[in-house]
Amino acid sequence: MATDLTAPVRTVPDVGPIQRRTLRLLFATQIIGGIGVTIGISVGALLAARVAGTAVAGLAQSAAVVGGALLAVPVTRIINGHGRRPGLAVAYLAGTVGAVLVVVATVTRLVPLLFLGMFFFGGGTAAGLQARYAAVDLAEPARRGRQLSVIVWATTIGAVAAPNFAALADRTTSGWGLPPLAGPFAFSAAAFVLAAGVLLLLLRPDPLLTARRLAAAEAPVVAATPPDVTPPADAVVPPAPTARRGAGMRAAWQVVRGLPAARLGIAAVAVGHVVMVAVMSMTPVRLGESHGDADVLRVVGIVLSLHIAGMYALSPVVGWLTDRLGRRPVILGGVALLLAACAVAGTAGHDTPLLSLGLVLLGLGWSGTMVAGSTLLSEAVPAAVRPSVQGLSDLTMGLAGAGAAAASGFVMRAAGYPVLTLLAAIAVVPLVALALRSVPVGAPDEED
Repeated sequence: MATDLTAPVRTVPDVGPIQRRTLRLLFATQIIGGIGVTIGISVGALLAARVAGTAVAGLAQSAAVVGGALLAVPVTRIINGHGRRPGLAVAYLAGTVGAVLVVVATVTRLVPLLFLGMFFFGGGTAAGLQARYAAVDLAEPARRGRQLSVIVWATTIGAVAAPNFAALADRTTSGWGLPPLAGPFAFSAAAFVLAAGVLLLLLRPDPLLTARRLAAAEAPVVAATPPDVTPPADAVVPPAPTARRGAGMRAAWQVVRGLPAARLGIAAVAVGHVVMVAVMSMTPVRLGESHGDADVLRVVGIVLSLHIAGMYALSPVVGWLTDRLGRRPVILGGVALLLAACAVAGTAGHDTPLLSLGLVLLGLGWSGTMVAGSTLLSEAVPAAVRPSVQGLSDLTMGLAGAGAAAASGFVMRAAGYPVLTLLAAIAVVPLVALALRSVPVGAPDEED
């Protein structure tokens, strides 16, 4: 039978409607999930301090970070085998279980149960982080930074307001017989269930599975760039696949070891998160030193709302700069902001406005390293192993952040908040060295 050479070929416009629908859906669920994560995290350190003591308050935050990191491993396996939709939904449902366990632990004052609950609560964070990668499965190279950053930014709408809902949640649930600070986690559980349900019902077709089908059919989906759009100078054309689809973390690490751009992307995400978690997690405790129980939740809510606004509100601008100026310059700009944040917060004393400024700068620095680092990583690796490498990045980021959170409580108690910010600033030195040493993107690996 003759082949019709005039038949239309599937090109980038075929996936345009799918990509727009995916972005809208991810945007909505990021708002819902952002509320769930932030309303719990905003009071997590205070709740842990009251249930288990100040010295281990950082360990409770660390349990949530470790949970988000380790849960990225099974979530990544689900994503590899079945797509983004079930993986994201499972992560949110794990967060739901964690939030319920925290409420039970607060009622029973069982410290081990509190830590177990905070561990699974990290599933909400894992889902939010993985969602940013779903945004670039079908994205054009010249718009990867912007489309990823839009999903990061979506968290702002819910997350900025969420800390201020903590007091309302507390008052609402007090009539149910729940002790103080348990209410926000009950609200978190409801938000996570809603986000999981929306994704399971509506994230169709799955963006990752769609990208794989088109790539297998040799359709120019993500590789094609419209003639009027120029990718950034350091945008990466990934090498040919070197690992099978569904490969685990070990195979992902083997790929990353050979790609300087991928190593820089992972380092930028991890180090930025370490600095942010270390300083942010102990800021509510710092504020509690100068504010009484009557207004500490209100003050913490305001300060953390400003911090979260710094993290997310300008992320579309960060994404635009990432596409316009390049990945590496934005990473270095984020590092500069992190250093400024540590200097301001560390010298603020008990001046709440100045401390708030430091937390805003902290959020902006995190945004720079997260958006540019995630974009660089996603485009630097082969499509066959991309989900596993992305999971490896989240695992690395989470474990590094968990170590910072665990140590922060002990440093706070032993040496104080200013020393904590100084140590956080020192942590960025290796990232600066790597960014300045790495081969320019596109150069042969042998020159690294």
